[in-house]
Amino acid sequence: MARPHTDGEADWERVRAAYPEQLPLLNLNNAAVSPPPLVVEQATIEAYRLVNRNPDRNMWSNLDLALPETKAELAGLIDCDPGEIALNRNSTEGLCTAIFGIPLAAGDQVVISHWDYPSVRAAWFQRQEREGIEVATADYDLMDSDDEIFEAYAAVLTPRTRVLQITHMSHWTGRVVPAKRLCRLAKDNGTLTVVDGAQTFAQMPVSFRDLDCDFFVTSLHKWMGAPVGNGMLVVREGVIDRTWPLLAPFDPPPLRVDKFDHWNLGTYNSALQAGILPAARFHREIGAAAVHARVRELTRYWVERAKGIPGFRLHTPLDTDTLGAVSLFSIDGLDARAVEQELRDEHQVHVKYREVRHLSGMRVSPHIYMRESELDRFVEALAEVVEKQRAGRT
Repeated sequence: MARPHTDGEADWERVRAAYPEQLPLLNLNNAAVSPPPLVVEQATIEAYRLVNRNPDRNMWSNLDLALPETKAELAGLIDCDPGEIALNRNSTEGLCTAIFGIPLAAGDQVVISHWDYPSVRAAWFQRQEREGIEVATADYDLMDSDDEIFEAYAAVLTPRTRVLQITHMSHWTGRVVPAKRLCRLAKDNGTLTVVDGAQTFAQMPVSFRDLDCDFFVTSLHKWMGAPVGNGMLVVREGVIDRTWPLLAPFDPPPLRVDKFDHWNLGTYNSALQAGILPAARFHREIGAAAVHARVRELTRYWVERAKGIPGFRLHTPLDTDTLGAVSLFSIDGLDARAVEQELRDEHQVHVKYREVRHLSGMRVSPHIYMRESELDRFVEALAEVVEKQRAGRT
């Protein structure tokens, strides 16, 4: 597929045709999981049929032979060495590999934030309870400036800080934090960095080398469109040997990055991994910069039309180059859960209710296969729901 232009809706119709129809709901929750392109769907189905014809032979001695090529393709997208990539099931598994694998002692400090993914926070607090490490929290608001966010992290770093956990883009609101600056801060203090890139990889250009982090984790079934159940863990060469695997490997060491790989589960569905390579190639042909420009354009498009709805409130910074597909909004005076349910039940529009700390609202995350006309349909439905619910309240 030739790279589309980004100067008109018609230019994206070929991309649209490469994806399956989303029925019966208009899918505005791609931040959870995106549909794979049809070429990926077909490759996965064919691989699964191949497995079924002779499972033991075709999984280990056939499909798995493509994994080095798959890692090489991914390495070109994330800008790292293929020998730094492990394949797993999702971001949570990759993050837990880093969280539980980094050697720490009682009294060592780890810095997280209130906005990290819930299971990430829970994993670090589990280590605190079991091993006596200290978990410190950088306190900031997702509408704060980059400088304010940077200073919030800097304020809690101490000589005992061993790990800085960074969520590159908040899954709550789509806010992108100054990850590169924070990685530099950590490196200057001899602190390891774990970057949760579940929402940034393949949604926007990301370079592992440029971030200069120690661990980068993402889900391949979000913005890259691999089959559901695929993730990627990137581990800096210099920390591979001293990081424990989450699952004890079948083969004896030394295994290098392979000790973090999916096959340490034992038997797994290798047909799902057969869809990674065509997904990565499809994404590369379009380009991360073009994807980012498109989803940023779609976000600004629907927000511009929705901001006239009475009580509309956006909880995502709009006027920034880091804006992407993910944003959170609420309607003053209305229960976001009730709005979400009526959008889905009465208008077949699927957004995602999110609640954390003082924030509650609906997350909207279009992908490149969506049309502006579909966002018009969403905004029209939202206006109707808001009017109806306000009338019901009075």
